[in-house]
Amino acid sequence: MAQSKLEKKKTASTEKPKSKKPGFFARLFSRKKDEFEKPLSRDKEKEKQDSKFSIIETYWIHNPHAKVKIASSEGGLKYIAEEVKLSPSEEKAYKKIVALITKELASPESLSVDVNTYILSEAKRLAKKYKRSIGKFRPESWEKIYYYVIRDLAGYGSLDILMNDPNIEDISCNGLNRPIYVWHRKYESIPTNLEFTQESDYDNFIVKLAHMGDKHISSAHPMLDAMLPGKHRLAATFRREVSTFGSSFCVRKFREDPFSVIDLINIGTIDVTIAAYFWILLENKMSMMIIGGTGAGKTSMLNALISLMKPHDKIVTVEEIAELNTLHENWVQLTSRQGFKFGQADETSISLFDLVKLSLRYRPDYIVVGEVRGEEAYALFQAVATGHGGICTMHADSLDHAAKRLTSPPMNVAEVYVPLMNVGIYISRVELPKKKMGLAFGRRARNIWEIIEYGKYNLISEWSPTEDVFYTHLEKSHLLEQIAAKKGMSKTDTLLEVKRRERVLNEILKSGKRSQKDVTQAIIEFYSNRKKKSEEKLQKLEAPLMTQKNATPKTPNG
Repeated sequence: MAQSKLEKKKTASTEKPKSKKPGFFARLFSRKKDEFEKPLSRDKEKEKQDSKFSIIETYWIHNPHAKVKIASSEGGLKYIAEEVKLSPSEEKAYKKIVALITKELASPESLSVDVNTYILSEAKRLAKKYKRSIGKFRPESWEKIYYYVIRDLAGYGSLDILMNDPNIEDISCNGLNRPIYVWHRKYESIPTNLEFTQESDYDNFIVKLAHMGDKHISSAHPMLDAMLPGKHRLAATFRREVSTFGSSFCVRKFREDPFSVIDLINIGTIDVTIAAYFWILLENKMSMMIIGGTGAGKTSMLNALISLMKPHDKIVTVEEIAELNTLHENWVQLTSRQGFKFGQADETSISLFDLVKLSLRYRPDYIVVGEVRGEEAYALFQAVATGHGGICTMHADSLDHAAKRLTSPPMNVAEVYVPLMNVGIYISRVELPKKKMGLAFGRRARNIWEIIEYGKYNLISEWSPTEDVFYTHLEKSHLLEQIAAKKGMSKTDTLLEVKRRERVLNEILKSGKRSQKDVTQAIIEFYSNRKKKSEEKLQKLEAPLMTQKNATPKTPNG
């Protein structure tokens, strides 16, 4: 199998970085020269083995400089990243330009400038300034050189293809001389032709990732949880302090275009009836808990639920790493902070528990906690008990196990408080009975319960693994009965309202629109039209009274 090797660099520094200027360019200036990636080198002998694979799919990442091949063999699938090669003279020019940029790059006038555009303009300026020493090349050669300059200075070096592939959900490396693995939306977990073969290269790359996330990693602090540019989530370990095979990392890529509820319907995670049911519940400030394993789609479901909320509801989200993404204007996003220790004290840390307590001061309609696993669960349930809506996610494989986790340390939620979380949604990655949208695997809301009391749950919806359909029984819903009683309606009227919401969602589906922006606009129009119809109905009811009032003669005073 072909393997891509990252060339040797100096040993990564374990000293804490000095104070830096804010923003990307400060991080760029503070990085050492040996942190910049060099063009990808390949083993020619191993490269020949690629011919033993049959290519089943090819697509471009940076046309015409970088592409991906999905290859198949007896050993399984493989993700092959290919980049255009530099000639010796082109590589020499590349190295000179990188060296010049590290010496002469000036800070831009505004830190809001596009990094890639600025690096490219500076590279062209320096290439023109030092054209005698750098040399002359054809336009296509300059394009190749500039591709590598941007890739290595502003991007992720040899992993830039993986970071820019929209089909990849996460990237992980488990140690030296081990292939980097990716989770592909279509092919799931597959190895790549990339690996680190030099320990110093690998350690330096981990340090580079830490610096890109404005964090520090070293032998003294060998664990890292950070946010990379673009909101990609990074978890890493350094050397063999806590990981047997040396440094390791996992990058969970952030989806810039988040899943909307229409997306979830299209890919089969839920159906229109379930979406309409959720919409009614959220309108009436019912609380929900999304449970499932790692990578099950909990955050995607959470984002989609937020898109169903009323446009002007006050939403406060609380997360360790900012992963949620919504178009609501009335939204406050809070993230926890790992503090700096002074002696034995850790007074600068801000926990999720602190943020959930703070969120109550914002007078929210909904408090959304990205993941509960500690004392913040207790604070969230206390907030829900005071009348706020709440949504959270939790790692669990069943509602019963989730309830047991909630009532055990460190969450310590009393059993009588568990029903305050009105709905439990269990989502997981499943094998489909037949392919959907070309995929053999998918994510499904397998069970949806209404929580009556601790240990007593009302199953509202269940997914069939043999038919890939949902069996939903809203006539059994206790929550719809509560909503009907609260609004002075019959349960039949409430079920009809669910049907109305289904029609709205079906209209969006038929239009071909799918983004969160489209869903938000449709919901705004729905509430606007409903308000207009309500006012017209009220005017019709008041018309006879106004006519009668105008017909009554006034009696003169005294």
